[in-house]
Amino acid sequence: MTTKAKHYQWVFRARFRRHAFGWQSQPAIKRIKEATSEIKKVARKDKVLAAEGVVLLLERQLRGFFQGTTNCLSALLTAGRHRELLELLEMAPYDMWHYRQYGVRALAALGRTAEAIQFAEQGRGLNDSPVAIAQTCEELLLGSGCAEEAYRRYGLLANQTSTYLAWFRAVARKYPQKKPIEILNDLVATTPGEEGKWFAAAKDARLFDKAIALANQTPCSPQTLTRAARDFAASNPPFAMGLTKAPPL
Repeated sequence: MTTKAKHYQWVFRARFRRHAFGWQSQPAIKRIKEATSEIKKVARKDKVLAAEGVVLLLERQLRGFFQGTTNCLSALLTAGRHRELLELLEMAPYDMWHYRQYGVRALAALGRTAEAIQFAEQGRGLNDSPVAIAQTCEELLLGSGCAEEAYRRYGLLANQTSTYLAWFRAVARKYPQKKPIEILNDLVATTPGEEGKWFAAAKDARLFDKAIALANQTPCSPQTLTRAARDFAASNPPFAMGLTKAPPL
């Protein structure tokens, strides 16, 4: 807990006495609303102190069933109470990325990047998003100046998007030190049997020979090939002619 939080007197804290409400729900609801208003008011000036207030409020509701785990972890992280957050996660009955991600952030904040990445990787379950995990690990490595490792381990998966062209552009934009042909080859290798779908990415990078090779390796959309042949008929006739020999879908 921060020094400022120790000296700040929360009004709501004294109102949540043990057995203060009994079976009456309305007084409890009123007190919660008052506490929420107080925390929001503090948050306008000091978000870390407000996070401490959230933790204190959650600690006052330990009895019964409470769906506030995410809020509690987020508040602990914002308040800088990283070791308490990690201790809480050790007691979690389920090893879910939804919760584990806060532990990753806490370890990183403590300067333990390697442990943070290991913590992110452990316990991958069917419901865990591999893309979300890759994005977090990539961010940590890039922040530590380990761009090559970030690319090699997470760069391709972390930047996956809705289209192959957008995927290529996202990776190329984040790793400008990498040659476009290297990025394209690595991406193509992640989708065996779908080489033709990378035609637009190769064309966009002006890797024309590679684009033709991809279009001939597996089928590509006829509309895409026809449009490319028309657009480059004057500026790059060999490329345009090469597209007419590509196999149709």
